[in-house]
Amino acid sequence: MKFGKRLKQHIQESLPDWRDKFLAYKDLKKLVKLISTFPAVANGPVWKAEAEFVHSLNNEIEKFNAFFMEQEEDFIIRHKELQQRIQMVINEWRLNGSHASNTNYREEMGKIRKDIVDLHGELVLLEHYSNINYTGLAKILKKYDKRTGGLLRLPFIQKVLQQPFFTTDLVVSKLVKECETTIDALFPAAKEEAGSHERETAAMAAAGEGIFRNSVAALLTMQEIRRGSSTYGHHSLPPLNLPDSDLIRSIQLQFPIPIV
Repeated sequence: MKFGKRLKQHIQESLPDWRDKFLAYKDLKKLVKLISTFPAVANGPVWKAEAEFVHSLNNEIEKFNAFFMEQEEDFIIRHKELQQRIQMVINEWRLNGSHASNTNYREEMGKIRKDIVDLHGELVLLEHYSNINYTGLAKILKKYDKRTGGLLRLPFIQKVLQQPFFTTDLVVSKLVKECETTIDALFPAAKEEAGSHERETAAMAAAGEGIFRNSVAALLTMQEIRRGSSTYGHHSLPPLNLPDSDLIRSIQLQFPIPIV
């Protein structure tokens, strides 16, 4: 599947509020095609078109950064609030708490677990947002250099590597790991007690829920994007190895993403 079609498919499957925040790949592709038809004459139309192309790329980066930082700030706040809720439930409802009640404890922790899973899913989607937009920029710049004989890709990618939307390891990846650690620490029994059939059934049911299904689809798409890219080079994203999880495998079987 060509990148443009893959991007369009992903945008359609993404959260509604995110759909206008992705790379305008189709418009940039049309601009590259237009520029490649101009003769290379000093101060001619090709130079003006190239300036417009660079301006468009810079606008896209500003869009990515603004959206990414807004989401990142929201996720930091939500993660902190979840940690506070966990401590409050432990202090009040758990054994030796101020109002010990196993029923209330399990009920409140169940709500918290769902909220952690939702947050984790949205964090994964934001990581994918970063990856797919970076990949789109790399591809459109490669297309530009190939069709026009320009040398824009390398210096522009060097600039992209310093942008907030690309530097996910600073906050987002850490929050993903912290969510996973919290679930492992607070809900280990549920994981151990569930048999393989129950896990598969739960995976199929959860796959119908928007955020969870989209986050798994995003993980699978990230894996495909990083595997054997035609734009592979020094600035390509490294391969992504998904965890060996019954949940992931179950959803891979139910929702295969055809990449050819």
